[in-house]
Amino acid sequence: MVRDVGPSRGLRDQVEAWISVDPDHETRVALQALLDADDMQSLGELFGGHLEFGTAGIRGVMGPGPMRMNRVVVRRATAGLMAYLPPGATVVIGHDARKNSDVFALDVARVVAGAGGRAALLPPHAPTPLVAFAVRHLAADAGVMCTASHNPATDNGYKVYSADGAQVVSPVDERIAAAIADIDGVIDLADEFGPRIERLGSDIERAYVRHVSQLVATGPATDIRVIYSPLHGVGARLTLAAFDAAGFDRPDVVSSQRDPDPTFPTVETPNPEESNAVRLTQAAAERVGADVALIHDPDADRLGVLVPVGGSWRPLTGNEIGLLIADHILNRTTGTDRLVVDTVVSSSALARLAAAHGVHHARTLTGFKWIVRPAIEHPEWRFVFGYEEALGFSVDSYVRDKDGIASALVFAELVATLKATGQSVDDRLAALAREHGLFATASWTLGAEREHQVSDAMARLRGALPSKIGAHTVVSTADFLAGNGLPPTDLVEFSLDSRTRLSIRPSGTEPKLKVYAEVSSLVRDGAAYDAAVQRADAQLRQVRAAVVPMLRALLND
Repeated sequence: MVRDVGPSRGLRDQVEAWISVDPDHETRVALQALLDADDMQSLGELFGGHLEFGTAGIRGVMGPGPMRMNRVVVRRATAGLMAYLPPGATVVIGHDARKNSDVFALDVARVVAGAGGRAALLPPHAPTPLVAFAVRHLAADAGVMCTASHNPATDNGYKVYSADGAQVVSPVDERIAAAIADIDGVIDLADEFGPRIERLGSDIERAYVRHVSQLVATGPATDIRVIYSPLHGVGARLTLAAFDAAGFDRPDVVSSQRDPDPTFPTVETPNPEESNAVRLTQAAAERVGADVALIHDPDADRLGVLVPVGGSWRPLTGNEIGLLIADHILNRTTGTDRLVVDTVVSSSALARLAAAHGVHHARTLTGFKWIVRPAIEHPEWRFVFGYEEALGFSVDSYVRDKDGIASALVFAELVATLKATGQSVDDRLAALAREHGLFATASWTLGAEREHQVSDAMARLRGALPSKIGAHTVVSTADFLAGNGLPPTDLVEFSLDSRTRLSIRPSGTEPKLKVYAEVSSLVRDGAAYDAAVQRADAQLRQVRAAVVPMLRALLND
C-alpha cells in the first residue's frame, strides 16, 4: 500500500506512512532515527516535495523520502509508467553498477510484471546504449535504465525510453508524471522468479556488438595504440568486444579503473569532462606512447578523448570531438539526404561543415531526447550524426541516444585513417579551421546549494539583462523561454561584439548554472591558425573573468 504522504498530513504522520511502505531496511532506519531525534528540519527537507519526473526520468541523491532516490520512488515511478503504457506492455530494464541500481532494476521488473506487463531484464551491468538498442531490437513498449550517468557516487536515477527507442519528451513525460502523482493505492509486485519476468542472456549483447561493429570499416584501427578507461563503470566488456568484432586492435585498459566500482575510488567525480577523472588515463597514454586515449563515463553513453599534441596530451572539447567525427562521417558517406544535428549551445562549426557538404543540419535543445527528434520527424532524411558538447555523440540512426561505445569505435577509425595519411588529430582540426573558420569554445559550471537558487538567478538575469559583459558590448539577446522556433526552455543567449556568443542555462540534472562561450574567426594559413587560437583563448578567458562573478552574484543574491 502506498499511502497518502501529501502535504495535507502532519510531517510526522507522513514520515511514518512512508516508513510503513519502505522495503529498504537502510532508509527505514534512517527515517526512524530522524523521527526519534525529533529532527523536523531534516525530515522537512526530505519530505518538502518530491523528485520531479523531468529530463527523461528521475535523478537525485540516494536516501529516504520523496526528495531522494530510493525504492519507494522507483516503485511509484514504475507504477505510473505502467498506468500510462498500454495493458500488457513489454518493458526492457537495465542497470549499471551504482549502489542500489540492481535492486532498483528488480523492483522495476516486479512492478511491471505485477501490473500485467512483461519485464525483460538485461544482463547485469548494462551500458545505457544497450537499453536504447534493446527497446527497438525487441520491439518493446518502453525501456528503463537505472543509472545516474556521470553524477557523483551518492546519486542514482531512473531513465525512461519510449517504444521508438528515444528518451521520452513532452507531452509523454508530463503524462507519466501525472500518472505517478495519482499512485496512492496498492502497487502489485510479482515474484522475481515469475513468468512475466524474463532475464535476458548474452544474445542481446552480441546483437548490439554486431550492430555497432558494422558502423566502421573492418581493420583500419590495427596500426594505432589506444588507451581506454571505463572510469569504474560498465563500459569495458562491450567496448572490448566491439573492438574485437570490428577487427581492431584491443585498447589497453587502465587497470585500476577497469572493474565496476560504485565508489569510484580513483576519481573525485566520474565525469570524463573533469580533469581529475582523466588523470590516470593520460598517465597511461604517456607511458606507452599511445595514439589516442578514450574515456567513458560510468554508463558508457559519453566519450572523452585525449590526444597527443607536441610533447604533451590534451583533452578535446565535446565540440572538437563532434566536429572531427562529423567530418569523418561526411567524408565517407554520400547523399544530400544526410542529416547532422547539434544543439543551441554547441559550436557553430557543424552548421558550417554541413553547408559545405550540402546536407541537412538541425539545431535542437540540449539533450539527446531532442537531438534524435529531427530524424524521427523527418524519415525522408538520413541521420548520420548528432552530438551535444557535453561529450554525447550518436553515430547511428538505430540507437536513438548518445552511445559512447559506438563513438569510441568511430573515433579509433578516425585516428587510424588520419595516421595512415601522416596527419594527427590536431592537424585535422587546423585544416578544418582553415576550410570553415575557427570556432573556439569553452564552458563553465557554477554550483549552488539548492535548486531554487539556480532558477532565481535565471529570473534575476532576465529581470536586468546586461548591456555589457566585461569589456564586451551585448549586441543582441535571445530568450529561449519564448521558444525561438523550439520548445520553450530556460536559456538566455547573448551575442557580443568581437564575434562572441554566450549562452546561460540551468543544468537539467543538478543544482548548477551552465555557461557556454564561443569565439569565431577566419583563418587562412598555418601561422594565422596558431595566432587565431591564441587570440580566441585569451578572449574566452576574458569572457569568463567577466561572466562568472556576475553569475555568482546572481546565485548568492
